[in-house]
Amino acid sequence: MTHDCRLYLITPPAIADLDAFAEEFAGALGAGDVACVQLRLKSPEGVAASDDDILRAAEKLLPLARAHDVAFLINDRPDLALKCGADGVHVGQSDASCKKARALLGEDATVGVTCHNSKHLALIAGEAGADYVAFGAFFPTRTKEAPTVADPALLEWWSFATTLPCVAIGGITPENCGDLVRAGADFLAVSGAVWSCEDGPAAAVKAFNAAIAAA
Repeated sequence: MTHDCRLYLITPPAIADLDAFAEEFAGALGAGDVACVQLRLKSPEGVAASDDDILRAAEKLLPLARAHDVAFLINDRPDLALKCGADGVHVGQSDASCKKARALLGEDATVGVTCHNSKHLALIAGEAGADYVAFGAFFPTRTKEAPTVADPALLEWWSFATTLPCVAIGGITPENCGDLVRAGADFLAVSGAVWSCEDGPAAAVKAFNAAIAAA
């Protein structure tokens, strides 16, 4: 492997028991290298949780991320990221623009942008000041309705043509992530494969780190 690839965790779409999840969350962060966590409380159909629920979850989980030196981002909402003191925000193509998120959160915040399978959208995001772009979905996923399918060749092209970090997302597991790592993904964004792992989230994080190291 010629570059470092790291794990990027995305929370489950819904958290029924925040206290119980916080224990799993802390265990996962302590089980191996995790670069970032995105708080994303949104159904597969795109229905977001209430602002109060998002802020409650952030209040519980953000200190745990900080304790493990893991960046904490909010999905879609730069205003809530600012309100809870998160490290930044991840925005989609139909959410607040990268420029607006940057203006609200400042130069030190992390701003990531969903770019589906489009080089064009990714280049625009880079010009707008994004800290990373996210491509996908690389595999079938039940976490959200993915409008596009991406090929590892896109990661190869992006890593060759630019220096802006890229995130691979969509149905990624320890078993299928090797091609994405070798293609040049800087981060693997994962949700279901961690939180729904039979052996628990901590075991999944260990498995991902082992698979990344072996790629």
